[in-house]
Amino acid sequence: MIKKIMATLAVIVAVVLILLYMFQDKIIFQSEPLAKNYVYSFAQEFEEVNLKTNDGETINALHFKVKEPKGIILFFHGNKGNLSRWGNLVAYLEAYQYDVFVMDYRNYGKSTGSYNEKAMYNDALMAYEYVKKQFPDEQIVVYGRSLGCTFATKVATKKSPKHVILEAPFYNMKKGVRFYSKLAPTFIIKYKFETNKDIPKVTSPITFFHGDADIVTSFEDSKDLFNLAISQKDFVVIPEGTHHNLKDFAIYKKRLSEILSVIPTELSF
Repeated sequence: MIKKIMATLAVIVAVVLILLYMFQDKIIFQSEPLAKNYVYSFAQEFEEVNLKTNDGETINALHFKVKEPKGIILFFHGNKGNLSRWGNLVAYLEAYQYDVFVMDYRNYGKSTGSYNEKAMYNDALMAYEYVKKQFPDEQIVVYGRSLGCTFATKVATKKSPKHVILEAPFYNMKKGVRFYSKLAPTFIIKYKFETNKDIPKVTSPITFFHGDADIVTSFEDSKDLFNLAISQKDFVVIPEGTHHNLKDFAIYKKRLSEILSVIPTELSF
């Protein structure tokens, strides 16, 4: 009887593990597709951009433009949604008198291709090369939010932007998943996203923003990641900040204005 119960439990566990392995893409990358003829609509001036990859895929992006920009923010967004959502979420950065360039990852929105860690890193580097045609390194700020932090960090290991901003980063994918669920079978995860191995290679100044009330990415893991950085660095704690509201805090606005060389009184929000 006991052997039968154990065998049944083993089968159940095996089935669960197989299902988790098969559907992990949907859990990690909560993308939302957009029709190819979808028309973006934003209050801000923007240009839709389609970047062609070496393997024949298309990376859809938005370039928000301001008059007489001080530079450009290359923004890598989180794991949920698409540019129809993120276009509005990054619009506040224009108040700092910077252009903003944000792309959808493979299989997000109008972007084509399948999830592939190496290819996604290459796409991020391609986006940097695109903005560098219009702005020199010293006017490019690379900004990552949550999942986007791994792409921002990877780009900064290969390029030399003015500054790197990491908002609510995770240490690596396994630790990020383990923070979400201590019982998660991390050995089945296909994606490494080892930001911890890349961060010591970054030579540009780095600023971390993390709320101490964040329940999505670990505040403590973020501090551990910060300790691995060897370039000029700063860790900005947002007291009572969550995963989604850091931009609303005065301490965030003040520090970001310093990074972007904007006088706080110039800000209109």
